[in-house]
Amino acid sequence: MEFSAFHESRLSGLIAHLYDAAMDPALWPGTALRIAQALGSTSTVVKLHGDGGQVSLLECTSNLLVSERDQEWADDWHRRDLWVERSVAYGMSRVITDEDLVTKKEQARSGFYQEWLPHLDIHHMLGAVFPAAQGAVGVLGIHRPRGAGAYTEQERRQAALVLPHLQRALRLGQHLSTLTQQHAVALQALDRFDTGVLVVDGNCRVLQSSAMAEALLRENPEFTVVGGRFSLSQPTLRERLQSLVRTAMGTARGGTGKPGSVLLIPRHRQMPLTLEVAPLRPTALGFGEARPAVLVFLRDPEAPIAVARLRELFGLTRTEAAVAAALVRGQSLEEIATAMHIGLGTVRTHLKRILSKTGTHRQAQAVALLARCIATSVPH
Repeated sequence: MEFSAFHESRLSGLIAHLYDAAMDPALWPGTALRIAQALGSTSTVVKLHGDGGQVSLLECTSNLLVSERDQEWADDWHRRDLWVERSVAYGMSRVITDEDLVTKKEQARSGFYQEWLPHLDIHHMLGAVFPAAQGAVGVLGIHRPRGAGAYTEQERRQAALVLPHLQRALRLGQHLSTLTQQHAVALQALDRFDTGVLVVDGNCRVLQSSAMAEALLRENPEFTVVGGRFSLSQPTLRERLQSLVRTAMGTARGGTGKPGSVLLIPRHRQMPLTLEVAPLRPTALGFGEARPAVLVFLRDPEAPIAVARLRELFGLTRTEAAVAAALVRGQSLEEIATAMHIGLGTVRTHLKRILSKTGTHRQAQAVALLARCIATSVPH
């Protein structure tokens, strides 16, 4: 009775750990050792066999690692793993032992048994193969030396209890990893735009912000964040913003309001900032719908322009790129000449070269093209 209770406690702890590791990848290292210990074994491997003989080692106990000098040899044996080949033929998600797969005579003449397994000091195997993502075959292998004795029927049942939880934990971990990657890609994409993006709730509490948004918040006193809530310094505009956010939130929750609204924010002796509010409808997730939210887009028409991108795209010289950036900012040729301390004729010469290199024929065409090309470029 004590033996049964002890093993039940170990298995329960192992299963809980599998789901914890799925949620937090930092807990995954050491999982193989936990599996081995829970099933009275000395080693464990969890790996994926994909198309073309590709093998991905997800986790294993340290005694299954080989030196760098022997890695190529080990990779070859992983690809030609006799237990995996036989297990696939035996049936997916069925817990088996080496005795189910290989006869004593085959062991005697098998390089897998005579060369590879003695190197690892393992002989007996308990495990299973199971379907994994993208058509790969997942492999759970639990081992111990010849002298430890073959696996019993009770140990087979214990492994059968663990296997479905391992499969679910791996699927959950892969799903969360994909979501994390998609989230990272989305944030990196937002950070490439010259528009700041905030995600806020109905009370203007900031849930997420892009790098450009954070820079605009720091550099413009017209924007404020107090107690985690985004706001505007001017009282009348502040009330207007709150009204726009409430309306957008209602639309995000399924209402029939406007898809978005724009607000102009005056500045002293500078071009006004612009603010656009749009609803962000919830998306269906595995654990229900995400909360509705509101997107706030912030733009500064006088923000620095990525001059280096203009040079890279069109082969402009440093001075030509500076003139092009000034044109995009709305400066006249006379203003550019004064600011750059050069003659008006020189500016016109640079403009002609810009038109030639951009394939445009009029100043307005060039400005429109240049503005679009740098709309997704953030100066560094």
